Amino acid sequence: MDPAAMSPPPAGISLRHLLMALGDTLVEVQAAPAGLDVEIRGVALLDPEDPPTAQRGELVLVIGARGRAAFPALRAAARDGAAAVVVKLDGPGQVAALSETAAEAGVALLSLRGEARWEQVNALARAALDDAPPGHPGERAEEGDLFSLAQTTAVLTSGIVSIEDAANRVLAYSRSTDSDEIDDLRRRSILGWQGPEAYLVKLREWGVFQHLHSSDQVIGIDSHPELGIRRRLAVAIRSGDRQLGTIWVQEGSTPLSEHSEQALLGAARVAAHHLVRRRRELSEDLTLTRTLLAGLLEGSTGPQPLATHLGFDASLPAAVLGFSYGTAGVAGPEPSHVGAAPELTHTEVTNLISVHIAARHRSARVTQLDPRIYVLLPQLPRSIDTDTLRGWCQEITDAARRHLGLPLRGSVGCLVSGLGDAVESRRESDRVLDAMMGAGLPTAVAALPDIQAEVLISEMLTLLAAHPEIRDPRLTALVAHDSRHQGRLAESLLAYLNAFGDVREAATQLHVHRNTLRYRIRRAEELTGLDLSRPDQRLLAMLQLRLPPTG
Repeated sequence: MDPAAMSPPPAGISLRHLLMALGDTLVEVQAAPAGLDVEIRGVALLDPEDPPTAQRGELVLVIGARGRAAFPALRAAARDGAAAVVVKLDGPGQVAALSETAAEAGVALLSLRGEARWEQVNALARAALDDAPPGHPGERAEEGDLFSLAQTTAVLTSGIVSIEDAANRVLAYSRSTDSDEIDDLRRRSILGWQGPEAYLVKLREWGVFQHLHSSDQVIGIDSHPELGIRRRLAVAIRSGDRQLGTIWVQEGSTPLSEHSEQALLGAARVAAHHLVRRRRELSEDLTLTRTLLAGLLEGSTGPQPLATHLGFDASLPAAVLGFSYGTAGVAGPEPSHVGAAPELTHTEVTNLISVHIAARHRSARVTQLDPRIYVLLPQLPRSIDTDTLRGWCQEITDAARRHLGLPLRGSVGCLVSGLGDAVESRRESDRVLDAMMGAGLPTAVAALPDIQAEVLISEMLTLLAAHPEIRDPRLTALVAHDSRHQGRLAESLLAYLNAFGDVREAATQLHVHRNTLRYRIRRAEELTGLDLSRPDQRLLAMLQLRLPPTG
C-alpha cells in the first residue's frame, strides 16, 4: 500500500476561522449555503487560462476573471467539491447573480475588495492553514487544552484543580473519581460555573483576591471545616501586569505533593498562553459578527452568512431600530455630555442601547454605522407590532436622557417578513431619522406612520437641494436678493404661504405690521414675477423656500 495513502489528511480550518484570519479589510462574505463551519483544506489559484478545476475542500482564488467572467470557475469549483470561491466584482449589480449561483451550487462565495491584492489573500490563507491544530476543523482547541492542563496539574500536585477567568467563572477543571474528596466550595463552583458569592466574600475578607491581583506567587488558604472548605492553593494567571484568571488546587483525601507550588507556577504560565489566545479569538469572532451585520444592513451581504454564524432563523420576522444623538429638535435641558469626547459618548450610548434591548429581545444585535447606531431585531414573534417596537425605542431614549443627560432620537423601521429584508427596515428607519433631524421635530421616537408627511417633505427638499436644475430660478433669485440686501422677502413670503394667505396670522408670526407684510408680498411678486393666485406656483414656492439659504 502506498505509504502516502496511510497518512492522515491535511489539517483543515473552518471557513469561520479563515474569515477571522483574513479580516473584513480583504474579503466579504456574499453567500455561505453550507454555513461557516465548512472545512477548508487547501488553497488553489485559478488562472483564466487554466481549465476550471478544483480539489475537494479547497479555497479557490479566481484570479483575472472579474464579475460575470467568474461564473464558469464558480460552477466548476462547486462541481469538484471546493469549499469556497473568491472573486473580484466589477459592480454591485453582479452580487445577486453570483450569490444566487453559489447558493444553488452549494459553495461559499467571497468577494475580494477592490484595493486588496490576491497575494495577500493567498499568503494569509496558507498561513492560517499552516497554523491549524490537529483534530476537527474549527475545533476550539483551547477548551480541550485547558481541561487537559487542569488534569495534568492535578496529577503533579495530587490535588483537585479548577481554572477560572478574571470574573471567577470556571473555565476548566480536573476529574475526580471520589466525590467525597470534593469540598462544598468546589462542588458549588463547578455546578454553577462560578464561585458562590458567600464564599467569594470570605476570600475577599482574607485578602486572597488582593494577593492574586498584585502578585504572581502562590497563596495558601487553610481549611475551614465550619465553612465546608478544605485546604487549597491558588495562583494568578497573568499576562504582563494584567490578571487573566486563577488556578485553584484543592487538597483531597491525600496531602498535596511536595512540589505543588512549583507545578502551580508552571501551570499558570501555560494557562496564560491559552487565555490570551481565547481573548484574541473571541475578539476576532466579534469582529466577524460586526462585519456580517454591517454587510446585511448595508445591503452588501445576504442574510444567510449572519444567520448561520449566530444560529438565527432567517425566515422569521425582523426589524431595525435606528438611533442618533444631538441637541437639535429635542426639547429638554442641555445634555451633560456636550463637549465630552465623542468616542466616550458613543461607547456609553451603545452600551446603554445594548443593555436595554437585550432585556427585551434575546437575539438583538447592536452595531454602529457612522454616525448612527442600529439595532437588528431578528427572529421576532409573528404577533409583534410596531407599537411594541416603538415602546422599546422609547424606553431607550428615556434612559439616555435620564442616565446620560443625552437627547437621543430613535426611529422604528418597518417590520419585514424575514432577515433578508432587514436592509429595507434599516432604510425606513433612516428616512424617519432624516426627517426628525431636518424638521427639528420635538418628538424623540417615531415610526414612518407617525410622521409620514414630514418624511416625504424632507425627501422632496433633499431632491431639490441635490438638483438645482429642477428649482424655480425666480425663487433662487429672491433668496439671493435677500442675501445681498439683508432682506426678509423670502421669509415673509413663506410665512404668508404657510398661513394660507392669512395676513394677520403671518404678520403675528413675523412680529411685523400687517401693512409691512403686504408690502413685502407685493415686492416679492414684482421681483420674481410669481403669480400667487396659481396653486402650482404657491406649492413650489412653499417647498423651495424651505431650503436653507446655502441650498
